[in-house]
Formats: sequence, structure tokens, C-alpha cells
Amino acid sequence: MKRNWQTILAVLILAVATIQIAWVSNTPTATASDSDDSDSDDSDSGKGGKPVTHLDRRIDRHAKQTIAAGRHIFRFDTFGDEAFWGDTIKLHQAIQGKRFGGVGPGVSPNTALKVGLKVDVDALPHDLVENLKHGQVDLDDPATTLALLKLNAIIGVTGIFESGERLSSMGTQCALCHSTVDDSLAPGIGHRLDGWANRDLNVGAIINLAPDLSAIAELLGVDEKTVRKVLAAWGPGKFDAELLLDGKGFRPDGKTAATLIPPAFGLAGVNLHTWTGWGSVPHWNAFVANIEMQGKGTFFDPRLKDAEQFPVAARAGFDNIRNDPDLISAKLPALHLYQLAIPAPKPPAGSFNPNMALNGKKVFEKKAKCATCHVPPTFTEPGWNMHTAEEIGIDDFQANRAPDKRYRTAPLKGLWTHTKGGFYHDGRFSTLHEVVSHYDRHFGLHLSDPEKGDLVEYLKSL
Repeated sequence: MKRNWQTILAVLILAVATIQIAWVSNTPTATASDSDDSDSDDSDSGKGGKPVTHLDRRIDRHAKQTIAAGRHIFRFDTFGDEAFWGDTIKLHQAIQGKRFGGVGPGVSPNTALKVGLKVDVDALPHDLVENLKHGQVDLDDPATTLALLKLNAIIGVTGIFESGERLSSMGTQCALCHSTVDDSLAPGIGHRLDGWANRDLNVGAIINLAPDLSAIAELLGVDEKTVRKVLAAWGPGKFDAELLLDGKGFRPDGKTAATLIPPAFGLAGVNLHTWTGWGSVPHWNAFVANIEMQGKGTFFDPRLKDAEQFPVAARAGFDNIRNDPDLISAKLPALHLYQLAIPAPKPPAGSFNPNMALNGKKVFEKKAKCATCHVPPTFTEPGWNMHTAEEIGIDDFQANRAPDKRYRTAPLKGLWTHTKGGFYHDGRFSTLHEVVSHYDRHFGLHLSDPEKGDLVEYLKSL
């Protein structure tokens, strides 16, 4: 009898436990829809049908929101730099011209396009697009430029208008140098291509339009004439980020010290940024926003206190910049994520020989040993991707302008977009064949002409 009661008790316990499990599994719990972090769709599933957790959805949503914010910052945020471009050097006065309250003849759309500025076709009203197609827009009138600025259609440039009419100041964005267009409507007018280096942009010529460069001259300790001479030497697609640090406008051989504008795509997984590896992507974003764009934020890099290597920066206190309010720092995380999300563009169909590229891949990985440094899939070294000038067989002028006095192993994806302006940091090699021949000589690779040709086709395919 005792055993029967034990059996009955065990059955009852099991039944109660079963009921509890069923009740718990059917009881509403704290889901995404019950909190401020909710998603509208709780039915998402991951790859292979695996359920997506609440945290997964939060991460996905956060990533989307952050990338969207970063895109807006990249394209439209001036970081408060209008205080420099407008108030200090008065570049906006040259843009609008005397006729509209500025100075000089003004900048027409044709002039703007000639110095490499680009127009975002998606910012233009339909009627204006149609008029452009039929040649019914006066592209020689500065008034048209002002109208484009009001539409926020000139990539990388923001016009600030007083009472909606008079151009009272202007600012710049990241997109000025690191975006171009696909020329779908006309040369220089098309859909945005974020992350592409604008190899048409003549930054030096644009700055030279400003009526007052006394602030730059005072910073460098030279006269305005010298500043304008240095800027005029840059040419299309080049910019000298170290000029405001060391004051070196020219190389020892007399050529400009400016380097090619690098792309801002394909940076995910890449450690050090820029030609000479100053730091990570967010380091360089903060550097450029505060020092080059002259925005209002916070920047700290004690390496710039070295008065021997960076006399201008040390004198100006660029090692420790503080502004209140800080208009930059809070924007760096989103800007960083957006840049990492920009993929390198794939080469157009027909732009390389596929069969030769397959052979070239073998040369790249084996005989030429390119993959030793250009490690796939990032095509730079994981880790400390830096080399001395001697290692890569070139002069050390530009390397010595950076803290580590080395050159970064440049990522190779999207290399086909670099054709305009040349290769390496200063465009010293005009073709990929010249690059391959340089390494063939320097490393004694003894590549045959067919092998060189195959290797070039592979590089064009990345």
C-alpha cells in the first residue's frame, strides 16, 4: 500500500511539473515589443532557420541606425568648420562673386566642375534635371552655383544663406574629397559614389580662390604669396595633410609634397589608415575634422608635440585641441561604422581579362610573393601593416613626415579606381605595369613579360 502511494505521488508530481512547463511556455514573457527597444517584427529568423534573439535584433537595429547617421555625417556635417572656410578665409565671397555681395567674378558651375567639384543628381528637382539634359541651364552663371548650393547638391560643400538669399558662409564635409559621382547625367553630375577618392578635385586651386589666406600664412610663418604658390602646385586629386604640421610645401626634388587623396572604401579589417599609417580610421577622422577641415572638436595626439618633426603643429598646439562645444567627438563612432560599411567597388565588366587574371592570381600568391604583404581578403597585413622605404624600394620623404617614418601596405581592393592620378602615395607610377616592374627589379623576381601582364590583369580584377 505504501509503495502504491509512492507511485501515485510520483505521478502527481510529474503531472504538476508537466502542467507548470506547459504554463510557462505559453505565458507571455518580456519580448522586444514590451520594451522601448522593440522591433516591429518578432518573426525574424537567422540563417538556417535559427531564431534571432532579442539582442540580435537590437544589434541589427543599432547597426542600421548608426550607419544611417554616419552616412549623413559623412555627406553633410561640417563639424563647425564654416567658422574657418567662411568667416576666416572667406571662400564663400569668391564663390558668390561681386555681383551677389562677394568678390571677383564668382564661381560658375562650369568653373566648379573644372576644379573637380561634383553635383549630386539626386538632390536636383525633376524639372532642373530635364533642363540640364536639354542644355537649358546657364552653367556659366554664378547664380546657378548659388542655386545648387541652396539645394545642397554640390557634394562636400554646404552653403549657409542669410535670410535664405545671401551666401553668408560655407562649410565642407568628408564627402568633398572622398566621394565622386557616376557621371550619369553629365561629366561631374550624377549619383553619389561615397568612399571613392575624388581624383579630379583640385583642393589647392579651390582654397586659392579665397580672398584672405592670412590665417594660413600666419600659422605656417610665411607670406600669403608663398602659401598660394604651394597650393597651386598640388594639382588635381592631391592634398597635403602634413603641411599644417611640418610646413614642408615641396619635396627635395622640387615636386609638390602633396599626396593623392586615398579612397575611403574597403577599410573593414584594415588596421592603420593613410599612406603612412598615422593611426586607425577614427584617429584620422578626428585628425582631419579638427586640423584639416578646421572643425570644432577634441583631438589628442602627443606625437605632435615633437617640435623637430612637427614644428608647425607643436607651435599651434595641435597635440591637444579642445573646443566647447565639441561638434566632432560624438559623431566619430557613427562616421567610423559607415566608412567600414562601404565596400570596395567591383571592376566593370570587360575591364580586365579573366583568363589572364586567373594566371595572375597564381603569380601574385607564389612567384611574385605579393600576398606576403597584401594578404587576402583585406590585401594588407593583419596587424602592423607598415614598412620602411628601404623595404619597398622608394625614397623616405613622405614616410619621414609621419610619426613611425614608414609606409603602410595599401589595401588593393578597388585598385582599378586609382587609375586616374597614378599609383603609390604620390602617383609616381602612372600604370600598374610600372608598379609591377618596380617590384620585379627591387626584389629580383625575374618575372617574364607574360607573367607581368597576367599579374596586372589580376590587380585590375580586385
